[in-house]
Formats: sequence, structure tokens, C-alpha cells
Amino acid sequence: VYEVLVALKGRLFALAEHLERFDRSLAAVHIAAPLDAAAWRAVLERLVAENGGGDHSVYLQVTRGVAERDHAFPVNVVPTVFAMCRPLTRREGLDRVDAVTLTDNRWLRCDIKSTALLANLLLRNQALAAGAYEAVLLRDGEVTEGSSSNVFVVKDGRVWTPPLSHLILPGVTRALLLDVLEGCGIEVAEA
Repeated sequence: VYEVLVALKGRLFALAEHLERFDRSLAAVHIAAPLDAAAWRAVLERLVAENGGGDHSVYLQVTRGVAERDHAFPVNVVPTVFAMCRPLTRREGLDRVDAVTLTDNRWLRCDIKSTALLANLLLRNQALAAGAYEAVLLRDGEVTEGSSSNVFVVKDGRVWTPPLSHLILPGVTRALLLDVLEGCGIEVAEA
């Protein structure tokens, strides 16, 4: 499983929320968390500091560990941890993006943030080939999410977003945006 978060001016943004989702994903695939929240914070803060602080994209991944190839989960293995960061790049001109709708053909556990992203990559590249930036995914006639984003629609003075389920990734920024909208008195419908 993996997480991607940002550091702004050397400070990790929404770290607690990202680590909560990371722990849920680890538990869902039966990998024991190799570190607790305080230890993750220390590792990631050190990583950002040793790369000059500032604004960074931070990537964290944990695999089950080194074992013989088998479809059964190995016992007595130590999870492998990989983390990296790179300077955060700003995408200019993204005030508006084009999107296409495509069939959501991903697996049924999209709530787990795993590295099994082949379907997402194929869908995003299908959108790019059609001249669009993103693919808005449809399953049984309903919007789930984008190939690499959560979806929000402003309609009739209300903000709409699909409800959380096993079919979408519970985005950290999605949750923060919902809190901000509520705080501003803007009506939100999760439907």
C-alpha cells in the first residue's frame, strides 16, 4: 500500500489523516503497520528536512516483505518500507480541465490505496488520448470518482460528491474540502 502527501514550507500537510488512511489500507491487506504515527512523522519529517525542506511531494510505500513467491501470505516476514520525496511542481493553468466519462472497470476494493493501479493508468491514458485531462468514472450509471481524483459537481447551488464506499478512495483532500464547505455554510449532497 502507499500514500502520497505534500510538505509545504517543510511541514507535512494533513499527516494524521493520511496516516489513518494508510493504516486502514495496511489492515485491509493484512500487513502489520511497521511504525506508529509518531515514528512515521519522525521518518517523513527527516526525509523532507534532508531534502532541503520547502515544498515536496512525499511518497510512502509498504510491501508485505521479502519472501518466496506464493499466493499465500508469508509468515514471519518483516514489511519493506520505501519513502521518497521530490520537489513539488505546480501545474499552471488548471483553472479548468477537460474530462471524458469512461466505464469504471477497476476492482471492487478501490477504498484500499494499493499500488495495483493498472486500471487507473489505462483509464487516465484513454482520457489523455481523447484530448482530456481526466476520466470521470461511471459504474452502473453512477459517478464513482476520477482516474486519479475525487469528483465534485456544483449544481443547483449545491456541491455534489459520490458517497464513500468500497468503490472510491476516501480522499484526504475530499474530507478536508467537505469540512471547509460545511464551515462556509455551503450545502453538500453525498449522492
